[in-house]
Amino acid sequence: MKLLANIVWFILGGFISWISWIVLGVLWSITIIGLPIGRQCFKFATMAAAPFGKEIEFSDRGSSLLINLVWLVLGGFVMVIEEVSLGIIFCLTIVGIPFGLQHFKHAKLALLPVGSRIIRT
Repeated sequence: MKLLANIVWFILGGFISWISWIVLGVLWSITIIGLPIGRQCFKFATMAAAPFGKEIEFSDRGSSLLINLVWLVLGGFVMVIEEVSLGIIFCLTIVGIPFGLQHFKHAKLALLPVGSRIIRT
């Protein structure tokens, strides 16, 4: 069932999130300083391509706060707006609610990507 949900997810709009994470990963990876954030973006692109059956564990360490603030200013805010907008659009229909909830999960991830990790369930 997760495989079917992931296929439908990717066809109906998950590719938008996937492309966005890939583009941001490439842009961050251009600089040496941005490589750790770029690597996180590529990791989360896999999450955006197939989110069903995966959960996100957020870090509670304060060391990643500064990097998350830099991320938010230089690209994260755009991702948050994109994910929340897509989540609202999908939640307008009953069938789209599970997909909308996945977009809201990605919006939270776009706020705090550094120090977060993906866990398979």
